[in-house]
Amino acid sequence: MNTQQTTNRFIPAVAVPEGAGVTVHRTIGTPALRNLDPFMLLDHFGSDDPDEYIAGFPSHPHRGFSTFTYMIDGYSEHKDSMGNTGNLGPGSAQLMKAASGIIHSEMPQQENGLLRGFQLWINLPSAHKMDHPEYQEYDAAEFPVIDKDGFRLKLLMGSHEFVDAPIQDEITHAQYYDVEVPAGQKFNHRLPLNHNGFLYVFEGSGKLNDRPLTRHMLVTFYGASNGIDLVAGDQGARFIVVSGKPINESVVQYGPFVMNTREEIDQAMRDFQSNNFVRHKAWMRREKVSA
Repeated sequence: MNTQQTTNRFIPAVAVPEGAGVTVHRTIGTPALRNLDPFMLLDHFGSDDPDEYIAGFPSHPHRGFSTFTYMIDGYSEHKDSMGNTGNLGPGSAQLMKAASGIIHSEMPQQENGLLRGFQLWINLPSAHKMDHPEYQEYDAAEFPVIDKDGFRLKLLMGSHEFVDAPIQDEITHAQYYDVEVPAGQKFNHRLPLNHNGFLYVFEGSGKLNDRPLTRHMLVTFYGASNGIDLVAGDQGARFIVVSGKPINESVVQYGPFVMNTREEIDQAMRDFQSNNFVRHKAWMRREKVSA
């Protein structure tokens, strides 16, 4: 179990090779920040050079957590060993609850142009780690956009001021925003008091609580230290703001497996090596959230 912190941390991203050679900018899931309960990993991928992304992320397993994938630019296809497919285009997103086990691939569906987005790993509590897998996937037009007070907020998961996103995480009650702030304008926001969260800048720059913020910088928020007071720089700023209710359980992670004990990790490895990894067929949730 992680010791609760109260001070904001400023974490620069680290370039990491992943998949078949794709380079991602990672912040959560590095030596500087192993995890931020309930979040286990944050990867920001982006390139306009097909040599850097065309190999994609061939088939690989997940167990014990959920992944949230947000495509900002470009196209990517999800496929898994059970025959499920999903297509993510610009502005679309998918919550994949891997839980008991998924083997899937994420492959670019373009040969040129900009490919850009995020993948976030969200832990599952022990009571849900072996649940049936699930998907929630929606196109760009299905996500609410809120324009107010000098900023633009795209609501991808959770809620914001009585507006609900189509994707909901009923376990951690995660909130996920894509925020754009013009040059010199302000963004003021308070995360839920019982949430841990972060802000990650992927365009422009600014100041957060009077501290400089640059591209590829992540700032953590813990419990009561949840106030965001940001002023965009000369080129404006674009960033994601994410928060969720901590699980407060022991975590043992080995590559794509996130469990509570070493014995559970060993079992996952045995299951994968013996072709007994996938226990349940995943299903797609498409019900709409009422406005």
